[in-house]
Amino acid sequence: MKELKRCHWCNVKNEKYIKYHDEEWGMLRLDDAYLFEMLVLESFQAGLSFECILNKREDFRSSFDQFDWYKIQNYDERKINELLQNKKIVRNRRKIIAIINNAKVFENIRTEYSSFANYLMTFTHNKIIVENDKTHSALSDALSKDLQKRGMKFVGTVIIYSYLQAIGVINSHEEECFLYKQA
Repeated sequence: MKELKRCHWCNVKNEKYIKYHDEEWGMLRLDDAYLFEMLVLESFQAGLSFECILNKREDFRSSFDQFDWYKIQNYDERKINELLQNKKIVRNRRKIIAIINNAKVFENIRTEYSSFANYLMTFTHNKIIVENDKTHSALSDALSKDLQKRGMKFVGTVIIYSYLQAIGVINSHEEECFLYKQA
């Protein structure tokens, strides 16, 4: 059987990464629970590889109450200290505090726009962008700037570009990849 060609970044020795590449990355998914989960994971990725974060995804999910932003926004110092002791996740105080803060901002945006997806689509005009070989764009610049203005942390333009790729707003599968789509 001929092996499928995937994007160069996909470590074919890591089953989790293959599954993520083949079944999630670059595929439009706009339910708010998923959007928040990916925002948390992409924010934790800052300075690390996404493969590292993906390998810890289930530990992040259980440690952060299934990515329930209602619960996360109410985390107190006791919960922060508990997370900082958890060797199964990335233990970075600034990132943990940012996620708590971002959960509050996420809910404020949801309230204002009826969903976080609706908010995102105001930036994309309900279009999927197909592009490769970028780490940021005018779209990620604008979205990052607005999220920061609203008070979110760890949402720089490179992180937001990666986030938009992950949730399928930007499809960046490489031309050789079996999931490549032309614009």
